[in-house]
Amino acid sequence: MTGRRVDRRGFLASGSAATLAALAGCSGFTGSGDGGGGDTITLGILEDRSGNFALVGDPKHKASLLAIEEINENGGIDGKEIEVFDPDPQSDNKRYQELTRRAIQQEQVDALWAGYSSATREAIRPIIDREDQLYFYTTQYEGGVCDKNIFAVGPTARQQLGSVLPYLVDEFGPEIYTIAADYNFGQLSADWVKVLADENDAEVIGEEFIPLSNSQFGSTINRIQEADPDFVMSMLVGANHTSFYEQKASAGLDVPIGTSTAMAQGYEHRRLDSPAMANIYAGVNYMEEIPTKRNTEDGGFVDRYYEKFPDAPYLNEEAQTNYFSIYMYKQAVEQAGTTNQEEVKTALESGITYGAPEAPGDEEIALDGATHHVDHHMWVMRADENHNVEAVSDQVIPETFLSETVGCDLTQEDEETQYTPQDFYEEAG
Repeated sequence: MTGRRVDRRGFLASGSAATLAALAGCSGFTGSGDGGGGDTITLGILEDRSGNFALVGDPKHKASLLAIEEINENGGIDGKEIEVFDPDPQSDNKRYQELTRRAIQQEQVDALWAGYSSATREAIRPIIDREDQLYFYTTQYEGGVCDKNIFAVGPTARQQLGSVLPYLVDEFGPEIYTIAADYNFGQLSADWVKVLADENDAEVIGEEFIPLSNSQFGSTINRIQEADPDFVMSMLVGANHTSFYEQKASAGLDVPIGTSTAMAQGYEHRRLDSPAMANIYAGVNYMEEIPTKRNTEDGGFVDRYYEKFPDAPYLNEEAQTNYFSIYMYKQAVEQAGTTNQEEVKTALESGITYGAPEAPGDEEIALDGATHHVDHHMWVMRADENHNVEAVSDQVIPETFLSETVGCDLTQEDEETQYTPQDFYEEAG
């Protein structure tokens, strides 16, 4: 790899004081994981059903309930019925913090699923780590979280952008213009675009960060047209940013656009009038349209979801991740023979696999115990001028940043760190 700037030992040494301070505050509390003495298992499902992220959070909540219903109908987890603590956090990070404390300290959840945005994850992560709470973060995200308590099981930027960016370089050329949401997810994803561009002999010729409150993109579209890139990489997020796609179509901007956020999460290809999403290429681990038998066959994931929620508008990427991670949790509890959270974490670290809808044929996806991430089956999905979606590429992409570049191994060393591309790559500096 080119441009690697510091080794991991040096980075850990520079941050050791902060890490030790964080570890010193851990209480050792492990929720209601009592070694199997209770009659039920309580899962916390804190997902947005209102507010700015409701569009993406509501399917996560629904798919979680589907998995829990299926498991309970088939005997529960090791014979125990699952109960749910699931108030609406309303896309409010302060409320997330309050509900996370309540989930752990009062409801004593055995495991927690919570939050869409990276900002939410980072708002509650100090609480998670202080309480040593088993936590599944299921959104596709910028990557780099090496944390003993967190299983970040959505695809990372290196996986998503690493599927679509090389494809677009091969198809259209090496000059890239990046637009991204102006917070940690967008900023770090833009760094990954630069790293991947360097690895694929491409170049970022323009870069913009857009506040989440912004919904007017005329000047951005003008700058893209003036730069005349071979393609755009878009990491826009949230309801306000959706207007970019409508406005670029009205302005006649027809440059190919690669993305890690559009279509798979907010199903813009269903919600917007064509041709807003024409020539959009999404690097994803899941969309409702992916052509796998577990997903689209009669009685498959899509059928079961809409049978339970007939009025649901779309089955999105994060919904599938909530769904399969609950089944992975079930496997881990039954393997451990207890709901004790430390023992369940150890079971998860042993190498859980599951036949998720994203995997074609009879393949399974694997949870990498050392990094607490998943080696996903990644797809490049393209929308045409009529918003029909097809798969143009697919492959398994392991999460290599933590495993190979950082050297994160949570089976050997407890950490509560998020690493960034800037720590390791000159291109991201």
